[in-house]
Amino acid sequence: MPGQKRDERQVVHRQTSCYRERLRVPARWWIQWTLMVASFWVAMIVSVPEAFAWGITTILLLLLTALLHSYGSAKIVVTNEWLHAGRARIQRRYLGPTQVLDAPNMRSIAGPEANARAYLLLRPYVRTGVRIPIEDPNDPTPYWLVSSRRPALLAAALNTDASDNTDPDRP
Repeated sequence: MPGQKRDERQVVHRQTSCYRERLRVPARWWIQWTLMVASFWVAMIVSVPEAFAWGITTILLLLLTALLHSYGSAKIVVTNEWLHAGRARIQRRYLGPTQVLDAPNMRSIAGPEANARAYLLLRPYVRTGVRIPIEDPNDPTPYWLVSSRRPALLAAALNTDASDNTDPDRP
């Protein structure tokens, strides 16, 4: 039911967040792609009417902004009961001990050692991350591989017992 889904989301947002990270696109990408659009403008300004060149450039900049913002909008949120990574979520009770991965290990697990059934939230501009084993017998996903700029903090949040994060003074 639509109403039930909305209520469920509100409950999740009311939970205390133990960890939160957004995998934003780095400034370098914004600069490089803006320079690419500027080079298109230079090529167009000499070959088409000025108003047309500005119009195309404006459309390209709007498209660029939408694409980079969308790609960099992936969030990782750990609450007392849930792990949200991108569009996926799983209850923490189904998670095994989280492993922190440095850049070489992350590259290896995402590449030659990858499992086709694993859930991946990877960003090429974030070289470190975590491997989270899934211990739900009904879930065919063996693990989640999640990029993170702060993998040690993410692992610490996931490896703490959810009951440790509850505030006894909260109703």
